[in-house]
Amino acid sequence: MYSEWRKSSFSGSGAQDCVEVSYSTEVHVRDSKNPDGGILRVPASSWAPHLLARTG
Repeated sequence: MYSEWRKSSFSGSGAQDCVEVSYSTEVHVRDSKNPDGGILRVPASSWAPHLLARTG
């Protein structure tokens, strides 16, 4: 089960090209223009360094 999908903060408020992220036991990433397309699943431990790189 996915949690709520959230739009990337790198996407502008009206941007059509963006990704959405959902957190559960894994991190799920999808294309907002094609939400029924494929979903990239990443272990949460692999996703954390990306968050730290952005804030660091």
